[in-house]
Amino acid sequence: MTQQTRIAATFSALKADGHLAFMPFVTAGDPSIDATQSLIQELGAWGVDLIEVGFPYSDPIADGPVIQASYTRALNAGLHVDEIFRGVAELPTDELPPLVAMVSYALLFRRGVDTFVKQAVEAGFAGFIIPDLPADEAEEVGEIVRSNGADLVQLVAPTTPNDRAKKILAAASGFVYCISIAGVTGVRDELPPELTEQLRWLRSQTDLPLAVGFGISRPDQVDMLREVADGVIVGSAIVKHLADATSPDKLASAISTVGEFAGSLVAATHSQG
Repeated sequence: MTQQTRIAATFSALKADGHLAFMPFVTAGDPSIDATQSLIQELGAWGVDLIEVGFPYSDPIADGPVIQASYTRALNAGLHVDEIFRGVAELPTDELPPLVAMVSYALLFRRGVDTFVKQAVEAGFAGFIIPDLPADEAEEVGEIVRSNGADLVQLVAPTTPNDRAKKILAAASGFVYCISIAGVTGVRDELPPELTEQLRWLRSQTDLPLAVGFGISRPDQVDMLREVADGVIVGSAIVKHLADATSPDKLASAISTVGEFAGSLVAATHSQG
């Protein structure tokens, strides 16, 4: 019997308890790798279920202004991929929730997919989300990722045709990242009602957990997803707190605020509704 990955085991345990997963997003290196380490540990202490770690890239796909700005800040500070690997490797990842790398395919291609994946997994990453992964490369990359004991998470958008969605689902493992709206990441006041219909269709096509991201920003938005999704991803609403962390005191305050915010979403996703 094939051993479950850390991501699959996390979702299985949550499902058994009747809980949704909560996965916050953090930008690696914003404002520093040391700050990212502290933020990841703070989120872990508040009981989040997975943590998505964004690898800053000069031309990100689908990221809105808040996350784009955080990428720019990190890159302007001289952040390098090896620094991200080092920062994660220094963390007690076995004691933290699974870390999932949100990373551009260009970064993998530049280093070599095999090498990048191996180094990332050795550092402590449990999965990969590659938003610009070409369709004809997905199967090969997925095999490399899974051979290293990790998961390749695939994205499905509201505009994805059903035939295309089926191919995406076939190449996915760990969970499916379901984009709630057409557009880029960012905080929104409401989630589109047609999202429920799409999630029900996806559920009929796969046994993989469905995690919803883009536009989630408040605990009260969790209720509409409870019957149709398995997880909630929040990014911009977290990253924005680091934008003005220009001093040690401000950074400490921002990390504390993010932790409390994450705690409110853990409570919402882990409640019975």
